[in-house]
Amino acid sequence: MPDQQVPLDTRPNQSFQITLAVDAGSVTLNCYLYFNEMAQCWVIDIFNLNGDPVLLSTPLLTGIWPAANLLCQQGYLQIGSAFILNLVNIPTDQDYPDNRNLGTEYIMIWSDTAP
Repeated sequence: MPDQQVPLDTRPNQSFQITLAVDAGSVTLNCYLYFNEMAQCWVIDIFNLNGDPVLLSTPLLTGIWPAANLLCQQGYLQIGSAFILNLVNIPTDQDYPDNRNLGTEYIMIWSDTAP
C-alpha cells in the first residue's frame, strides 16, 4: 500500500477518526492528539471504533530506523506503521515537532505493518 499522510496541525486536544489502507485492507481508528506541556512533545492515543484503547501515550518523535516507526513494537496490533518526518531537514537540538510546527515542518506518514 502507498504511504498515507495523516492530516495534523497544532490545534490543542485534537480528536479525529481516520481510515487507513494497511496490509491490503483498511483500518479505522479514533485518535486523540495533544501537546504534553511537561514533556514538551506531542502525544497520540489510539482507540478502536468501540472506544477501547489500542495504544496510549505514544510520543510523536522522529528517529532512526527501526525506532523511527512509532508502532515498531506494536506490530501484533496490525494497525500499520507510523513515522514522524522532518520536512525541513535542518539539524537542531530538537528533532521532533513542537506546539508550532506539527503538520508543517513535521508530518506523520502511515504505512503497512513493518515486518
